Amino acid sequence: MANVIVVGAQFGDEGKAKVTDLLSRNADVVVRYQGGSNAGHTVVVNGDTYKFHLIPSGILYPGTLCILGPGMVIDPKAFITELAALKKRGLDDSQLKVSATAHVTMPYHLAIDAAEEEARGDKKIGTTKRGIGPTYADKCDRTGIRIEDLLDPEAFRAKLEWLVPKKNIILERLYNLPPQDVETIYREYIEYGKQMAGYVADTSAIIFNSVQERKNILFEGAQGTLLDLDHGSYPFVTSSSPSAGGACVGAGVGPTIIDRVIGVSKAYQTRVGEGPFPTEQFGEVGEKLRQTGTPWAEVGVTTGRPRRCGWLDLVLGRYAVRINGLDCLAVTKLDVLDEFDEIKVCVRYKDRRTGQVYENLPSMAGAFWRMEPVYESFPGWRQPTSDCRSYSDLPAPAQRYLNFISEQLDVPVAIVSVGPKRDQTVVVEDPIHGPKRVLTVHHHK
Repeated sequence: MANVIVVGAQFGDEGKAKVTDLLSRNADVVVRYQGGSNAGHTVVVNGDTYKFHLIPSGILYPGTLCILGPGMVIDPKAFITELAALKKRGLDDSQLKVSATAHVTMPYHLAIDAAEEEARGDKKIGTTKRGIGPTYADKCDRTGIRIEDLLDPEAFRAKLEWLVPKKNIILERLYNLPPQDVETIYREYIEYGKQMAGYVADTSAIIFNSVQERKNILFEGAQGTLLDLDHGSYPFVTSSSPSAGGACVGAGVGPTIIDRVIGVSKAYQTRVGEGPFPTEQFGEVGEKLRQTGTPWAEVGVTTGRPRRCGWLDLVLGRYAVRINGLDCLAVTKLDVLDEFDEIKVCVRYKDRRTGQVYENLPSMAGAFWRMEPVYESFPGWRQPTSDCRSYSDLPAPAQRYLNFISEQLDVPVAIVSVGPKRDQTVVVEDPIHGPKRVLTVHHHK
């Protein structure tokens, strides 16, 4: 038995879905614990591409229980649309459960999200405009609507009659937008509630029972460590906690049940939206990273925006190891580097104003903007890795590159992805039952 958390070790878009899909083969339960339809996960199976936003990719395995946890914010319309598309492709939804206490993204959340982002002008955060931030804000303000409210017409109407006029003040007076109508929202969302009723459950109890029955549970996050509300590059973050600690809160379990934490990192670095990105590359290198690897070219699954691309940043990697307590690493998209003559890796920062050198991420957000990467260079391997299925199959320079990452982060590389397909994967060690990492302090020179 093993209960495992899979987290993104970068700015999101690390290829977590493929790793989750790989691990889901032996999972009895897959739990999505935070975020909403702002997430985008892609899995390629037998040449077919599946794109997930709300529903765990574990649904690709018949009999696997898939849970949308209480830490999520769920747009019912997006959920129903995504589920219908998956069912049309023959996927079984009988094992899909939605937490009754997950919060609902309402139409006024979508309107306010878009309006606020537009109003920021050149200070944009880079939100997906899916209403995520305003939904979590209402949750924290204790004025949110939960999935269970959609199943209680009387309580739902009462909440709308109190909430919508307050939201209309914001929409009309602050953003000069038309007001929203209580009755229209009520009718639409009560219907959504009827369509979702068969999936709604006390998911925390289900997970607890699965733990008691010693089932294998996989906890799947969206976004990445550097987008964590508390630990990310604030304010350019998401509105929830994608890091490992968020899994316990967002699923409704205690930390003592967790056996392993697996971090997912690309072999290079990407970011969607605004915010600091020390190793970002412009011109030929950035464009080559962005365009290589079709059908997984670097474009956001949810937004369609081109991703910003750059070299791997091990300062951020060390931070992700610390924040999440990573036991091992899954390195994805190694094949994207196949055609590079030279590959660079950021090993430390230098403050362009003060000259101070940082081995670890500075705690002050203002300082992060001033960081210049200090690189070490590696020769490229200039040969395809997409057919490699064991570590020894990888070109020697690729092995040296991966070994360097592992040594610098003091975390073993357990999985290497060399393409989008399921079988384009190198399993270096068992990521589930490997040795538990002992935390030590290392000073990198």
